[in-house]
Amino acid sequence: MRLISDSGELAALCQTLAQYAYVTVDTEFLRETTFWPKVCVIQVACDERAAAIDALAEGLDLTPFFDLMANPNVTKVFHAARQDLEIIWNLAKLIPAPLFDTQVAAMVCGYGDQIAYGELAQSLCKVTLDKSSRFTDWSRRPLSDAQIDYAIADVTHLRDIYHCLRQKLETTGRLHWLADEMATLSSSDTYEQRPDKAWERHAHRARKPRDLAVLMELAGWREQEAQTRDVPRSRVLKDDIMIEVALAAPRSVEALGDLRAFPRGMERSRAGVDILAAIERGLARDPKTLPRIDRERRSSGGGATVELLKVLLRQVAEKEGVAAKLIATTEDLEALAADDRADIAALKGWRRELFGAKALHLKHGRLALTVENHRVVTLEYLEAEAGGEGVGA
Repeated sequence: MRLISDSGELAALCQTLAQYAYVTVDTEFLRETTFWPKVCVIQVACDERAAAIDALAEGLDLTPFFDLMANPNVTKVFHAARQDLEIIWNLAKLIPAPLFDTQVAAMVCGYGDQIAYGELAQSLCKVTLDKSSRFTDWSRRPLSDAQIDYAIADVTHLRDIYHCLRQKLETTGRLHWLADEMATLSSSDTYEQRPDKAWERHAHRARKPRDLAVLMELAGWREQEAQTRDVPRSRVLKDDIMIEVALAAPRSVEALGDLRAFPRGMERSRAGVDILAAIERGLARDPKTLPRIDRERRSSGGGATVELLKVLLRQVAEKEGVAAKLIATTEDLEALAADDRADIAALKGWRRELFGAKALHLKHGRLALTVENHRVVTLEYLEAEAGGEGVGA
């Protein structure tokens, strides 16, 4: 059966898959009208078999699938795993392990930042995927043959991609480079949608402590409301409107309604009452208890340092064949420019060896950047043991 909709069939399939060293996995889901993703189809494959699971089939028990995801003897292979893992975490409160994300592996192998599955299939498997079913409604039944073919293709080509990337990583000795990224993907903290943390993605918009205090309360209220009603955050209050309210901090129904972007009439609804209450809670917070607002790190010449570090990062990434984003982010570079001992991945493990140590040398004038034959290269200035200075390429 290509489409599994019976609990007995699913149990038999998962029993077969559990005998293999790895399985490839993908999901088709909807979340345009909900807060929590609604899984519609789950695709799985091993070397000998591939199938799609109708996750919406009446009475279907997904326990065998979750047991397979928890099986420590089977590596679970995903591409861009985060949303798929979020679905499994929400349904079963487990995270598949051991885990292999081909998008991350491709970044280590030099295929660019966050390469799409179709591009990777074209590059490694020399196949062009049929994308005609990509945006279909996966919740409608019955599923068409074209939809099932599309879904299963996502895990069959993934087998070849996995074999190719794993071989490259083993040949270059870089397989362990995936460890940090897999640890993040395997942490439940990555998928917990905590209302008290909802403000963090908008913290950069706060100009002063009062703004941050109100933003923390508003974002927390919106997150809780969206989860309770199972609707997208924007259905409760759009980001730009929430930021406007936080910065203005109106304290009356009339002042709230006078805000230009605020939905007309909403100020007199239950949501309006909740918003004003959140504002009051924010204004009542002790500023000393608030997280520090991260000021611009580029002051006092830091901006020039960051720009130089970006050039070095590109040079290292191109030379070593690793996606720059996997080595360091812009935030990492800003932190490094401000503090030699910043707690960032770029100053730890293989990233430090590859880039971090050079970045510190550049920052302190022990390494220079120049251009040879239209390519950026580094020149390292080493202090001689006798106290003089020499130059080394």
